[in-house]
Amino acid sequence: MFTDEALDSVSVRSLWRKSQQSVQESRGCQTRAVHSTDAEAQTVSTTISCTQTEPQDQTTEELLQQHHNELEPELPGLKDFLQRVEDAVIRELVRNSRSHAFDWFQVNWEDHSHPVSCLYRLQHPSAQDRGLHVTSVSWSCTGSVIACAYGRIDDGDWSTEKSYVCMWNLERRGLNPKQADLVIEVSTSVSALCCHPRQPALIAGGLYSGEVMLWDTSRTQDPVLAQTGMTADSHREPVYQVAWVPLQKRGEFGVLSASSGGRVLLWTVDWDQGGFVLNAAYALVQQQVPHNSFKARGSSTVGVTSLALSPWDSDTFLVGSEGGLLLRCSFSSQTPAAAPSEGQSVTLRAPAVFSFKPHSGPIHSIHCSPFHRNLFVSAGTDGLAHLHSLLQANPLLSLRVSDSYIFQVQWSPTRPLLFAAATGKGEVQILDLSSRSLRPAATINQGGAGQAATCLSFNCQNPHLLAVGNTDGTVGVWHLSTNLTEQSPRESSQLEQIANQVAE
Repeated sequence: MFTDEALDSVSVRSLWRKSQQSVQESRGCQTRAVHSTDAEAQTVSTTISCTQTEPQDQTTEELLQQHHNELEPELPGLKDFLQRVEDAVIRELVRNSRSHAFDWFQVNWEDHSHPVSCLYRLQHPSAQDRGLHVTSVSWSCTGSVIACAYGRIDDGDWSTEKSYVCMWNLERRGLNPKQADLVIEVSTSVSALCCHPRQPALIAGGLYSGEVMLWDTSRTQDPVLAQTGMTADSHREPVYQVAWVPLQKRGEFGVLSASSGGRVLLWTVDWDQGGFVLNAAYALVQQQVPHNSFKARGSSTVGVTSLALSPWDSDTFLVGSEGGLLLRCSFSSQTPAAAPSEGQSVTLRAPAVFSFKPHSGPIHSIHCSPFHRNLFVSAGTDGLAHLHSLLQANPLLSLRVSDSYIFQVQWSPTRPLLFAAATGKGEVQILDLSSRSLRPAATINQGGAGQAATCLSFNCQNPHLLAVGNTDGTVGVWHLSTNLTEQSPRESSQLEQIANQVAE
């Protein structure tokens, strides 16, 4: 059915290859001719140079003389004059080298035209709208946070008026002076405030109602960590001062509070129960006060308006009273107080061991020198700042600071002879005891007519900062110049000379 058959081959010419060959063209290019040239350079001549010192037998004096003669002829009589006064000049130079007149002289190129300048004017609008005054200011132990208390220093129903404790972190980015970083509302006026010396979140406060408070600012929802309440152990009168006191157990602190009722109470914190425990109680009664021939004034109860702790002696504290009494007291006193018992859980003791010359009015502030164990300064309604020694009844020095009240005095943390005073005229006077004229080294004027400077506080971590509270509800943070913060070499010895004076 199928058979093999051989056929001739068939070829098909490619039209695509033909079309491609028809469009191909040849192209060529050539660069321009490159010309090159060889050249050589050769120095024309060479020179050899050398130097040589003068002959060794020529003295330096001859060289100087030759140079002098070439410049100008010798002035007539100059050589004779120099030879004539040579002995006298050498004698004076030797004498000056042995003198100590300028041993401690230091050149200070700083511009003294502005010894103080205002950095911030902190305010809480709600407190200002209600006419509240700044009653106390305190720096945190880190030196970055300033805390202030609001209340009143004039007439009014302080016990029922709501107030505030406000804090600003000056190192916080975007600081708003008109908005506090933390605001704590308090049911009554806050009359005293003190930050913890080791823990920056803890603040102790005293209220007009007599309560002592402890706030923990790290607890934003409920910052109240402890309060004394109205018990038999607590104060019955306004608390005018609170301070942290180191306890016998290392690292622990108690709160010392003083009130116009004549009681000074030492509280410890029960961290487990979140409350205060009365550790010791002291009562100041007129008949138990050593008067040292000074006539006592006022009622039998010594209303405490100011208090200071000695940084040198943990057993010593000082109190000032409404009647002007100024007393040195001892924590270790075992003398029972001649005061009626009001159901306290501890025995009342009489702490007064020495009496200084009284002021002519209430004492608003006392502060111990951080540079000398025996010196302290006190001030009050008489407008005088009294410099005292713990060893003498009479003041070593009394300075007229203001014609109005002095609400607070405080030593500089870096200058042994410098302290500041907040006055009822709204000024803060910074006094330097090394100045012979005893005029203020600087004056901070708040600028508000009729406003008083109620409190102040140096920043121990940053001594260039000084906080001042005012009755207009603002806190001024001021920058102090180097002249007001740096200690001069002989300042400590001058303070020692003042301390060794005998009071008249």
